Amino acid sequence: MSDNSSGRQQNSDSSIATPRGKFMLYLKGVAMGLGDSVPGISGGTIAVITKIYDQLVFSIRAVDLRACALLFTGKFALVWQHINGSFLLILAAGILSGLLISANTVLFLLENYFAPLMAFFIGMVLASTWLLRHEFSIAAWQNVLALLLGLALAVSIGLITPRSAELSLLYVFFSGAIAISAMILPGLSGAFILLLLGVYEFILNALIGSDWPYILVFMMGCATGLLIFTRVLSWMLRDHHQLSYGFISGMLLGSVTALWPWQGEEGFTMVLPASLTLVSGVVVVVSLQRVFAAKPTRHSD
Repeated sequence: MSDNSSGRQQNSDSSIATPRGKFMLYLKGVAMGLGDSVPGISGGTIAVITKIYDQLVFSIRAVDLRACALLFTGKFALVWQHINGSFLLILAAGILSGLLISANTVLFLLENYFAPLMAFFIGMVLASTWLLRHEFSIAAWQNVLALLLGLALAVSIGLITPRSAELSLLYVFFSGAIAISAMILPGLSGAFILLLLGVYEFILNALIGSDWPYILVFMMGCATGLLIFTRVLSWMLRDHHQLSYGFISGMLLGSVTALWPWQGEEGFTMVLPASLTLVSGVVVVVSLQRVFAAKPTRHSD
């Protein structure tokens, strides 16, 4: 099967040529930052919802040896164009804003409104999976297998019990490298990986308290993991587009196990608010898809 999507490499910033385009991209980054801060939802999921996922992966992938060569020869304008710098800078500013906004807010919501918040994210995930049906054909058994593998992986991760950890700068570095690989992959929550590694609350408190040594080391780990992992992702999206989105759809569906609102011993509480927020999550995703995204195109093998 060949599902190569020629012309999918989207490191073009034509969509942000206007002030409105720049502002909309910034808002997408804010949404990604908010998503990345919550165990169970991924910034990559938000990127898929808002139709910038492929462009994000290919833009990060463009930070390569050619970009370094252009940089060392002083061709800064060409470097900026090669890596789609305007796109990455605006998106990064939005992501950072989202993380800073959510550091206190998310902790409060998780502690006081856990079930409605998780139900809201489930609504977002289910709606996102439905919207992705245009990206791959279930008539091909390979795509169905990829979906099932993604589903199994996400369910397995969701059933893992978080652990505690001895924290050092080196451990924080590798935690960042591992978590960012999850953050860029829809359906796999980077925040949840941090929770499993025992550093989630530590990183949130570091952001709140401006503990810069740990913040900078964590960011260095994220940058390292991002540059390595996006090479694999860009190859998959370029040469195996339908398989990739089949796997991504499975990951999204499987993440529901980690998001299930009633995981404790207190039983089913706040059922009505959770039901309302679940519907709200669906509405938000559909609205975002209409506001941010062009009509998706069906890819054929």
